[in-house]
Amino acid sequence: MTDAFFTCRKNVLLAKSPSTQIDGATFAATRGRSVPEEQEALLQQWLEEGVGNLPATESVPAVRKVSVTLTSDWLEGSELLMTSLSDLNTSPEVTRCADQQHAELNALASSELQDLAGAELARLAVEETVTVAGSAPWAAVVPQTDHQTAGCAGINVEVLNDDPAVLAWSLACDAETVPPVLPAPPIQDAVPFYPVSTEVPYHEILWRDWEDLSVQPCVLEQASKNPPLFEFRVMSYNILAQDLVEQGLDLYVHCHPDILNWNYRLPNLLQEIQHWDPDVLCLQEVQENHYWEQLEPTFKEMGFACFYKRRTGTKTDGCAVCYKHSRFQLISLSPIEYFRPGLDVLNRDNVGLVLLLQPVLPEGLGLQAVSPLCVANTHVLFNPRRGDIKLAQVALLLAEIDKIARTTEGSYYPVILCGDLNSVPDSPLYKFIRNGELSYHGMPAWKVVSGQEDFSQQLYSRKLLAPLWPSSLGVTDKCQYVTLCQPKKLGRREYSRDFLLQFRFCDVACERPPQLVLLEGVTDAKPVASAREHSAVTAVLKRRSSLSFLGKQCSGVIQHGLNLTSVYSHFLPQRGRPEVTTMPMGLGATVDYIFYSAEPVESKAGECRRLYKDGALKLLGRLSLLSEDVLLMANGLPNPFCSSDHLCLLASFGLESSSL
Repeated sequence: MTDAFFTCRKNVLLAKSPSTQIDGATFAATRGRSVPEEQEALLQQWLEEGVGNLPATESVPAVRKVSVTLTSDWLEGSELLMTSLSDLNTSPEVTRCADQQHAELNALASSELQDLAGAELARLAVEETVTVAGSAPWAAVVPQTDHQTAGCAGINVEVLNDDPAVLAWSLACDAETVPPVLPAPPIQDAVPFYPVSTEVPYHEILWRDWEDLSVQPCVLEQASKNPPLFEFRVMSYNILAQDLVEQGLDLYVHCHPDILNWNYRLPNLLQEIQHWDPDVLCLQEVQENHYWEQLEPTFKEMGFACFYKRRTGTKTDGCAVCYKHSRFQLISLSPIEYFRPGLDVLNRDNVGLVLLLQPVLPEGLGLQAVSPLCVANTHVLFNPRRGDIKLAQVALLLAEIDKIARTTEGSYYPVILCGDLNSVPDSPLYKFIRNGELSYHGMPAWKVVSGQEDFSQQLYSRKLLAPLWPSSLGVTDKCQYVTLCQPKKLGRREYSRDFLLQFRFCDVACERPPQLVLLEGVTDAKPVASAREHSAVTAVLKRRSSLSFLGKQCSGVIQHGLNLTSVYSHFLPQRGRPEVTTMPMGLGATVDYIFYSAEPVESKAGECRRLYKDGALKLLGRLSLLSEDVLLMANGLPNPFCSSDHLCLLASFGLESSSL
């Protein structure tokens, strides 16, 4: 009777699972179809033949209930190259496992067998083939007998038509044991993620178009009149440090643990960078040991010269800038540490890099020259409540760019600023970078920068007061170093005799230089002043020096003169939705940027937004971004196709050349 019962169940499951090999029993299956007529016939046959011969004293054998658990193996390999849409089939393979054994059913009388058969039929109808969006079958596993191992770990289920990328990753995992990444417990109020429909593979959902901006009439007209351009590509990419993944697993509860493994993510990241082939690469969240052991050797093989700056303190990640030595030569390098001891507004461990590169012209251009290019890369503090720190960090970065990119004539070389600024496009910090001015005095700290969270309901929120940083930092309200500030008027340092005489009794004037030769009647005389006169002169000097600096900073307005504009418009007109560069906890936002130098256009009176046009540095193209709804369809970020929680940014530029 036991064999007859399980034979009946196996026959019913015959039409509901793909071809599966379990303990030597092969089940040929049809995909995505249920056959209630066959189920009814099989059960009826069982009732008539098996139960009809059952003695009244014999009880029905114990039946093990089949429960269904879904384990989605979102496994993609390193073959996910974004070239041909027909080359990939990334539909996930999902298996159905048997649950623990339930308690044996009590013996039923022969009059209750019909009810048992009806209940069995209803349960089997529920357990029939389930498809993800109507296409991906889930393999059903038959109940285990006594000789089978409990659970699903010992069952080898081979699913046909496996994706090559999945097979490649599986073989790699078999060859090298990878420590498992335990999933974090689910958190409350988390945005649910749903598997992508297998009718549309990942690479088609996340397909990003290249927008060619060089075909615009204004660009074509300028290109026809001017000498040929030095063209190059710049990529900015937050690649998600593995240490940060393991420290914040609650942010990635929607991800399968395998796709969070560094051995899985690294080939995807390298392949994506190699595919887009940038000439300048700006990376954020680069883990130090991964950089020195894996990334830098690989990038050098790809023809890059690399520079890295780790975050200060105990942080293990940092920023990296790489450029192809066949296209650029290094003029100067300036790493930046934003941490300054004793300053509350600069007490975090973020860093940046500023490089001045000289383009290498091809031999065919002859006697042509191209101006140097300044490239900056940074990762600003994330904390949405500390906009004052973010603003001070950006001001310090702009001061460094001002020092590196300033020419001897007082103008600037072309500048490209990349990074994760942790600020949305309508935030005051973004407007400060783009418009060159920000009035911050009295502004809530949370509002200054990120815009990612709204703390307007708090009764006592931190507000920014002027000056934002002390004079000891040596940075003016123009985001320039004090030592590099040039006087606005040529005759400003010419002082009258009466003005200089005010300093005759100051501390410096009353001290004898140690190397001064002693001459009687000449250098032995020391001016003597009364204590009252000396203190009055000292107070005047201190008041003059403090007012000269605070007169600028106390206004609560900071400025810069770099004339930067964004590569992206932050809106997708075709979809009517904003662009997204990251998606924490299911909420899309734009926090990554590529800014570049442009020429401001005279705007109408009253307009707050500054308008720009291309100057010596021209934007020729960009890689389109995605919207939040598209990323939701792909289960958010990271996913099997994108191995970071950020999207990469890519832009193509042209730098004007001039005759020698």
